[in-house]
Amino acid sequence: MSELLIRDSVVEMRYVGFEVLRLEPGQRVERVTGDRECCAVVISGTCSIGEFRDLGGRPDPWSGPPDAAYLPPGTVFAVEGDGEVGLCFAPAKTDPPAHEARVLPGDAIDVETRGFGNQERTIHPILMGDRPADSLLVCEVLTPGGHWSSYPPHKHDRDAMPEESFLEETYYHRVRPARGFALQRVYTAEGDIDETLAVRDGDTVLVPRGYHTVSAPPGYDLYYLNVMAGPIRAWAIANDPDHEWMLQP
Repeated sequence: MSELLIRDSVVEMRYVGFEVLRLEPGQRVERVTGDRECCAVVISGTCSIGEFRDLGGRPDPWSGPPDAAYLPPGTVFAVEGDGEVGLCFAPAKTDPPAHEARVLPGDAIDVETRGFGNQERTIHPILMGDRPADSLLVCEVLTPGGHWSSYPPHKHDRDAMPEESFLEETYYHRVRPARGFALQRVYTAEGDIDETLAVRDGDTVLVPRGYHTVSAPPGYDLYYLNVMAGPIRAWAIANDPDHEWMLQP
């Protein structure tokens, strides 16, 4: 996996942490949440996460909603099995933790269709506002080849509720077939960030601030796992006013 940073600017992620584990059969990896909470998402394969056994089972991230597990601060846990697991971290209340460890089963996810035409994509809300956590917001997005996603370009980098919340974000990308690529643009109205990145299978893009959008070229389906966190656990976005007209009927 490569990590794509925004060139010519300082990228400081204060709230979001992310790691991908690719496990061989029987491999065991230990992690500690410390002062953070963790949402462990089984991207593919079957894994045990802490006390929760045999989670997952889908052969790839395009084969139905995922199983995941929520792990509170102060948890020592092992991930073992044969598969790919995304570990999503964010700050959390520690004395005592506000939420207990639990499974987030894929069959309890309400799958959403968002957008229309070549903006249509499928959303798997794994740990969004309807499921309790301290800081974390986690979802998957499946974008068919030839479609745009995170569209129109939007941002969430101001603590100005209810109009907009401040949320850092990461995108972990998978591409099908894996030899393909996708495009992601991250930019600000001021122009201090304006990057268009060619992302390949297994790349992670950091979005500390600014507008962002994603495109899947024809012939290549795109999956990404989004992790968001900030000082307030709320997803309130502002669309780029130059492109917001795309939402009109």
